[in-house]
Amino acid sequence: MADRAELFVFWLFAIPLVASALGVVVARNPVNAAMSLVAAFFFLAGIYVLLVAHLVAFLQVLVYAGAIMVVFLFVIMLLSLHEEDLKPARLKAIQWAAVFGGFGVLAVLATAIRDSGVLHWTTVAPDYGTVRAVGRLLFTQYLLPFEATSLLLLVAIVGAVVVAKERI
Repeated sequence: MADRAELFVFWLFAIPLVASALGVVVARNPVNAAMSLVAAFFFLAGIYVLLVAHLVAFLQVLVYAGAIMVVFLFVIMLLSLHEEDLKPARLKAIQWAAVFGGFGVLAVLATAIRDSGVLHWTTVAPDYGTVRAVGRLLFTQYLLPFEATSLLLLVAIVGAVVVAKERI
């Protein structure tokens, strides 16, 4: 019975996630696309909770739905879009070929996942997805990429301050 409830909740998050992701791609208005992306981030966080990755779900909401989307909305507000830029365009033959090619890639991917046996449930460690487990991996096995990322962010911050400052 618990498996059926979990499957129901998964589909409760998965269907709106796919719909909002399609809304990001299809929307002609950038604000509507950004709001669809926020919804997709929240539904994805719900799926992370189902996977017992509470830390990843929390970071998904905090970092992506919060900070990254604020930056996206600032960029959208700085753009000067006119109504004529937002009119729907007719699809050309190459675009229709891309749509059919995308469905073909999706069919190949679904067949590969089905045949690989990845869809079987496995057991996970009791501390899977906790702050302690993520911290242990981050500061042992992935210490070099973590420090390289922090250095890259520091350089980006210094670069942004130098560019934003009128005189040094």
